[in-house]
Amino acid sequence: MKTGLVAIAALVVLVAYLPAASPEQDEDIPHNEVKNWALKFGVDLWEYGRRQTRMKELQRKYHDVEKSVIRKDGLKIIKEMAAEVKNMMDFKMSAVMRIMDSAEQAALTPQSDNGQPFRYYNAEKLNAFGADGRPTEGTREMLLHPNPHFEHLPVNTSLSSVLLPPHVAEKDPEVMNAVQWSEHLDPLFVNNYESDPSLSWQFFGSSSGFLRRYPGMAWPPEDPNSQWQRPRSARNVYDFRTSQWYVSATTSPKDIVILVDNSGSMGGKRASLARATVEAILNTLSDNDFVNVYKFSDGTEETVTCFKDRLVQANDENKQLLKDSMSGLRPENIANFTSALVTGFEILHKYNRTGNGCQCNQAIMLITDGPPANYKDIFKMYNWPHRPVRLFSFLAGKDSGGQEEMHWMACENKGYYTRISTETEAMEMVLKYIEVMARPIVMYQNDHPIQWSHVYVGGNADTFGDDRRGQLMTSVTTPVFDRRNHTVRVANVLGVVGTDVSIDEIKKLVPPYKLGANGYSFIVNNNGHALYHPDLRPLHNNEQYEDTLEPAYCSVDLTELELIETEHERPRENHSALLDLRHDMIDQKPGETEFGVKVHYDNMRRVTTRRYNYFYNPIEGTPFSLGIALPQGYGMYELVAEQEIKLSQKVEEYFKGDNWKVHPDWVYCEYSSGSSGEQRFRNAEDRVRHFLSRSRRPGWKWMSLRPRSPTQREHHHVSTKLDKDAYFCDKTLLQSLVLDAKVTEEVVRHSSHPSSVEDEHPIATLLVLLQSRGFRMFGLTMSFVATRSGLLRWVDHQPSNKPAKEPTGPHFSEHNVRAMDETWYKRAVDQYYIEPESFVYSVPFDVGTSTETLVTATHAVFVEHKGHRAPTAVVGLQYQHAILASHFLNITSACSGASSCKKTCASNELDCYILDNNGFIIISENPEHTGRFFGQIDGTIMDSLVQDKIYKKVPVYDYQGACTNSKNSYGGDAPKLTPGIPLQYFFGWAAKIFAIWTAFVKVTYGFAFAQEDAYEDYPYEYNPEEGLPEDVDTIAGPFPNVPTFVTPPIESDPLDGVDMGQFGVRRCDKKTDLYILQPSRLNTSGQSNPLKGKLTNCHVTGCERPFSVQKVPHSNLILLVVDTLCPCGSKQLSIQPQEIVYDGVNGASCLHKPKDSFYRRRPPKCINYHPEEIEIHICGSGNKMATSILLMATALACQRLFSAS
Repeated sequence: MKTGLVAIAALVVLVAYLPAASPEQDEDIPHNEVKNWALKFGVDLWEYGRRQTRMKELQRKYHDVEKSVIRKDGLKIIKEMAAEVKNMMDFKMSAVMRIMDSAEQAALTPQSDNGQPFRYYNAEKLNAFGADGRPTEGTREMLLHPNPHFEHLPVNTSLSSVLLPPHVAEKDPEVMNAVQWSEHLDPLFVNNYESDPSLSWQFFGSSSGFLRRYPGMAWPPEDPNSQWQRPRSARNVYDFRTSQWYVSATTSPKDIVILVDNSGSMGGKRASLARATVEAILNTLSDNDFVNVYKFSDGTEETVTCFKDRLVQANDENKQLLKDSMSGLRPENIANFTSALVTGFEILHKYNRTGNGCQCNQAIMLITDGPPANYKDIFKMYNWPHRPVRLFSFLAGKDSGGQEEMHWMACENKGYYTRISTETEAMEMVLKYIEVMARPIVMYQNDHPIQWSHVYVGGNADTFGDDRRGQLMTSVTTPVFDRRNHTVRVANVLGVVGTDVSIDEIKKLVPPYKLGANGYSFIVNNNGHALYHPDLRPLHNNEQYEDTLEPAYCSVDLTELELIETEHERPRENHSALLDLRHDMIDQKPGETEFGVKVHYDNMRRVTTRRYNYFYNPIEGTPFSLGIALPQGYGMYELVAEQEIKLSQKVEEYFKGDNWKVHPDWVYCEYSSGSSGEQRFRNAEDRVRHFLSRSRRPGWKWMSLRPRSPTQREHHHVSTKLDKDAYFCDKTLLQSLVLDAKVTEEVVRHSSHPSSVEDEHPIATLLVLLQSRGFRMFGLTMSFVATRSGLLRWVDHQPSNKPAKEPTGPHFSEHNVRAMDETWYKRAVDQYYIEPESFVYSVPFDVGTSTETLVTATHAVFVEHKGHRAPTAVVGLQYQHAILASHFLNITSACSGASSCKKTCASNELDCYILDNNGFIIISENPEHTGRFFGQIDGTIMDSLVQDKIYKKVPVYDYQGACTNSKNSYGGDAPKLTPGIPLQYFFGWAAKIFAIWTAFVKVTYGFAFAQEDAYEDYPYEYNPEEGLPEDVDTIAGPFPNVPTFVTPPIESDPLDGVDMGQFGVRRCDKKTDLYILQPSRLNTSGQSNPLKGKLTNCHVTGCERPFSVQKVPHSNLILLVVDTLCPCGSKQLSIQPQEIVYDGVNGASCLHKPKDSFYRRRPPKCINYHPEEIEIHICGSGNKMATSILLMATALACQRLFSAS
């Protein structure tokens, strides 16, 4: 009896709370009911969620501790962070300089010859055993252990191993000599690693073609964790001598003009050799170089018309365009060498005079099957006597004539002559020009320029996170000079030494917790290209690196990453504030600025806008500058609250159980030494527990200062080995974590056993009473809290009267452990300033009718002190979508007042939707709509919501788009499979079927406008035959009209999830239109009348299709109710990014507007001249006999060298 009275009392409370209904209106949509439905649904969810997350209690607990909310000093923060990054980079550069010193000394040491063949650790022959278990012939055994720091591969940290590309002869005397003396680098490799265990791979790349790499490893790597293993023959190491890290270290920047003979004699095999040579040259160039390719026959012109009368920066996009242009050459007429040479000299002299280009090395690369003369008069006019432009001549074809003239041209202009007979020879012959351009650097002897490479995708990351594959890397290198005495004057580079640097190691020194929610950091180099940035998306994955060790470099400009928010925006139109920021960072000036940007989430499905304060500072001694971006408003404040760790306090008590995790990428504490550093914890939580336990031991010290690097003047000193128990702890972060654990532990524990009510709100009281009887009104499955220190706690909820159900998918905690880096955290913090008392609701995209779909709701908790507030945590809940949708349909299927209403969401006359703030469907009567963009379901009504400023359409440009290649580049390593053709066939067939089907459904467009007056129709009716008003911005959707009763297919990128690295892909610009709810247009309280609209003149019968829009209070949602009686058609809107095709120059199709005009800073050193270089007479062989003699002489000299030693 008592139970029944309680239930009746609760029902009375609920009904009394609901607003009274007005008398029944004779109208198409019951607008007053729409308001009541939205109000009830929003208040129910808010009160239940507020109670269940105990957000107020959490806020009170933070208020009760010793704390302060302070304003961040951006300039101070960036200066301290830049100093830390500089310190780390100094360590890497010092290590490289020590390897260089050791290499040059080792090369001078005579090598012993005991009459036995020299044995070394060839990576391809390590640990090779036959079927009988015995070592195969030529193999050597090396003890290998998996090491997470080195891409989780089995390595030996006491030795190095040697890798040889396929065309490098192991028995070549020059190769074997260098292999032998470079083995003396091993002790230094080991010492470097012991003194700085954050060092990644160290290496020596010999000019003879082999790569010595530390720590030692087998090739291909024997990865026990790999899902599959390829045969060893399928994974050959690439020739690193064409890589940026090698070429940039051995030569200063270059302006290159490539002249390709396109006369009638250059067809067939010779044309193939010419294309292979051009590709090989282009592969050696990088962003500090400038280049263009000209074809000549009776006249001379650029192969890419977009590049007329200029040299272009040798970035990946421009080089690919130049490579693609070679396939369009059609040999014709007679070669006019005079025109070609004059064109080459004129463009180079123009760049030299005007201060454009690299302002350093200049060279002409002449590729032909033989000139009729040596054109001495042209060289005398343009290049003599100082010879500022080098000429390198490549004779295509083994039976081509003109070798005497080609040899003379190269030798008289400080170049080199080679004959290319096969395509495989092209790369080897092109390397000769690098050796020649390196001569001035070698001859000065004392200057070893340090070079940092562009960023690339390397091997597996050393992280506790679930995404280990493909960490971003950079390399720092310097050349090794040959200081040996030779019988003739030479200036040889012995090779390049260097080390790889993980971008994750750099980001550790810029802790995200100091930047706060939605803050981020980035680094740019002297070209304005990002070393890292949160939106940096490399085009290729790391498969190429894993297969061959060849890095696929990524050069993305800062202007392609920061998307400025402007009113009348067009692609690649940059704001002056962004260009000023870029200019200052390139010039390595400290400073600050501010501007608004667009930020996209979830694979470019969502967008928001924020205004940021930017602070930047140079990283001295490097080409880099560090920048941070802090959101204006909440981003400029932080909560300072820590729990001091004392010996007498058992802080481990706050970390009981297994329902908590910490950010896997954040460094709370870590071991620094090589030996203990290899100690592996199972996860980040074990590491936190370990150091918390250790912190309570006697003698504990906070090691919060990382080791200081030696100055570069001291690089020759041997480094000090770190203590095996050396460690680093971020005291602020760890003690903040302890406080957060203390505050949240009790709150989370209570949320799993609700017994009290935070306030006396009637809805909250009712919901608690219902839940206490095991009734799950909303299908709650989990509650959680994530904090500023990276802590995540959760409680799984299961009704007591139902058996536990095994989850079919991954638990929330498996993929949502990155706290403030998660999208739901970022969105909740932004939502707080729109509607403080609200949740942000979301569902996975395109989940359709899945019975396991969960709805995630999050709310940001801010802590206030002395008038300032800062985001501290985010609380959240997860509901079963099916139960929540059922609750929504229960509400919208009934009338709220005593009188009945003719239409509800349960009737066939109305369609009801819950949309989020980006236009995605959270709940629909049709479960197939769940998680889909509403514009795909009904684009006409979506357009009307934009027209009346309920949603704002935001154009988003993607300057890192990936498009399939219609043309593959030429070369032996060019992709052989292009997905474009089969995809075109498939989609062409699908489009035809779709067109036939839609021919049966002929509908017209309708449009509607809304207004805030509750019960008056909008005075303007849109007639589709008259067109839209001029001020209405429309979206040209790629889909035809479809009837409203048809559910369109799920829109997705056909290449989504496909490994694009295996195909011919290119960078391209893309655009999409995304949507943001404009809350100011809708009363956030939900008390105002709905906005109503109507589709008119959309059917031959003249019927109309009204709809109603109401804000759902305490949420990021709206309720949309649409009348379905009028069979109006609806277009579909696509949010799939589409490629932008630009108007090219002179009808050419260019990728985009040229970026070469952007400001850049040249490298500080240019070494392109030495007065004694004219004494070196090695410039290639003029005939085959001379080549043979030279090879014999080289072999004889090497033999004598071995005998003497």
